[in-house]
Parts: sequence; C-alpha cells; structure tokens
Amino acid sequence: MTEQSQASRHSYTPGLVSTIIPVYNRAGLLREAVQSVLAQSHRPIEILIVNDGSTDTTAAVAEGLAAEHPQLIRVLHQDNAGPGVARQRALAEARGEYIQFLDSDDLLLSSKFERQIALLLENPDCQVCYGISHQQDLGDTPVLHPEPLKGTGQPRSQLFPLLLVERWWSTHTPLYRHSALHGLGPWKPWINEEDWEYEARLAATGARLIWLPESVSLTRRDPQEQHLSHDGSSQPRKLAHRALARWSIYRSALAAGLSHDLPEMREFARYSFLLCRQCAQAGLPDQAASLHDLASQAARCDPRLQGDLRLFGLLAQAVGWRRASIWSERLNRWRPSRRQSHGRS
Repeated sequence: MTEQSQASRHSYTPGLVSTIIPVYNRAGLLREAVQSVLAQSHRPIEILIVNDGSTDTTAAVAEGLAAEHPQLIRVLHQDNAGPGVARQRALAEARGEYIQFLDSDDLLLSSKFERQIALLLENPDCQVCYGISHQQDLGDTPVLHPEPLKGTGQPRSQLFPLLLVERWWSTHTPLYRHSALHGLGPWKPWINEEDWEYEARLAATGARLIWLPESVSLTRRDPQEQHLSHDGSSQPRKLAHRALARWSIYRSALAAGLSHDLPEMREFARYSFLLCRQCAQAGLPDQAASLHDLASQAARCDPRLQGDLRLFGLLAQAVGWRRASIWSERLNRWRPSRRQSHGRS
C-alpha cells in the first residue's frame, strides 16, 4: 500500500492535538517542555516523546512522565538517528486532527492550541496557523526577549518566497492540520536543515497560512549547550546534508511557481554559492560541484553572479575545488583592502 493511500485511510480523532517531541540527552529540559504541553487550555491532547538513543537519564525521565500521565503520553525509543527520523516515527503513530512539533528544549504558551485551533476553524481554507514566538536565553537569570523571533511578528499567507532566504519561524511556532502533511513524504534523516526542507515541501503544495497576532511559544537557548546546527559551515556531514536540503528547497520553489527574477531567488543563489565554497574547503568536491550547478541555475537572472560562478568553475577545473575556494577567499579578503588603500590615496 502506498504512503498516500495509507494516509487517506487513517482516521484521526477530531480536535485532538498530537505533540511530537524528539529528544536526545535532555532529561531536565524535556520535563519542562512536556509540562508546557500538559498546561495547554485545550483538550484533547496527546504527547509522543521519541527518545533518540539518549545515553543519559532521558529515557527514564520520559518513561516516568508517561507513567504519571498514561492517558496522554506515549514514549517511543529508537537508536540515535536524528530529529527528522524521530519526528517521522511519531508522526506515523499520531492520532490527532492537528500536529504540533516541539523540540525538547523549547516551550509552548498555555493558550497556544486553543487560540490557533479557533483561528483555523474560522478559516477552513487555511492549513497552518502560526503566531508570535520569542527567544529566552537560559542561565542563572533567564532573559526573555520581547521582540518577535525571526519573521513571526508579521502576517503571511504563504511560506514562500521568504522561505527561500530564511527559515522565518521556529519548529514550535506553527500548528498544522494533520491533513496538510499528507503526501509530503517522510522527514529526511539529516541533522541539518531537515526542518527547512520539510517546510519547503509543504510550501510547494500551496498550503495557506493564517497568522495569530499573539505570543504562542518560546525558543530557549542555553549558552553552555552546543546546538545541533553548530559547525554547520565546516563539519562535512552537516555540510553534505545542507547541500541535499538546498536542492530539495529549490525544487520545491520551482514546484510552487516561483520566478527566477525574484530577489529571494537571487539571494538563494548567492547562499548556495557560499555553501559551495564551504563544501569545497571541507573536502567535499562532489557536493561543491553540485551546489555550483544549483547556484548557476538559480542565478539565471543575476548576470553578475553568473560571471563569478563561471570564473570559479573554471578555476576549480584547473586547480581543484578546495584550492579554488581557498584562493577565492583570499581574493575576497584582499579586495576590500585594495579599495580602502585606493580611497586614501
């Protein structure tokens, strides 16, 4: 049976919100994240915790939470495979009409489900409701930033075209109709930009958004904890996953009908060229070549960038991708000093 036919035959519980929490070695913060879901004013809810091969006490904490709330919490265990695989594992078992993704270090505000569901019910043509998220810096004295996080303080009806340039909300910001995720295919087993890529596939379907002008969730940042995206511009495995994500996002943008003359598409091309050079320096020639091709395709309405890409491609053919990237970086560092010296003379 195909994934699509399975989805069409799946019966979801009306009004139920399924919250999916992947977790790896975050025993203390997991309890707080789960509590923020239990504190929701909306019912019914279910919580699916996926222990992604934790090596500390996280598995025991998750099982303890399930024992305290056996009607609301289920725990799934898997070998460490990353957040995308963990989310997909839970999504396959989620019974809710609505889906909430939540990272184990973040929090939902207590009225999130109630207010977002009400807005979705008022707007049946919309598949996703998002609100305003904020950042909280953890430490001895936590600091809450009052300004909206990323682009969550503005109303938008579509994820694109801004999604080409940035992932302008956080994982916890939106609430999805479960039906909106049908046919997208599974989350990718990547450790970088897997969320960005998944949302781009959703954007390609034309899913409509509705904005709730209220605070709904918190991204929490612990200065002592290394985030999963750390070293994403130098670590080979993460760079390889980012390269795959870039191509998928581009294909989703084309499927959505985005034009190459959009400023967001030009920015996407420049970003892809930067990632090409980062892959080259990390010793990933295949990914560098692939991203060079991607940037060239995306830059078809940007003659200046096309020229830079042609020169870089010729240099890479002559001296190799890694050396071409090193020389290019040195040249870029040299150019400003040249302009400054000329300006002073």
